[in-house]
Amino acid sequence: MNFGDLFDSPWKVLIIAVVVLVLFGSKKMPDAARSLGRSMRILKAEVSNIHDNDDEKPEAAAGPVPAPAQALPPSTHQQQIEQLQQQVRDLQQQAAGLNGAAAAEAQHSQQPS
Repeated sequence: MNFGDLFDSPWKVLIIAVVVLVLFGSKKMPDAARSLGRSMRILKAEVSNIHDNDDEKPEAAAGPVPAPAQALPPSTHQQQIEQLQQQVRDLQQQAAGLNGAAAAEAQHSQQPS
């Protein structure tokens, strides 16, 4: 049985319409149709945006190619690494201080007065 055979008779279409009406109710049908229409408009807009973006990509790729970044001397890399490690240590100390303060507050709130 083919899907196209389902709509070859007006009686079959009428039966399907009645079943859909019974399942969803007459009050929900306009809202469902409106929602379906919005969804279709959004889908069309997104598909056209995708196609427009695909058309623009080859033109953008034909533009100038950026020069590769120059390598920094090893001493600069080492300085950056040390700065980042110091920042990590500072953040860990702040987190430990916040965790300690939260634990002390929790213990204080649990003690009976």
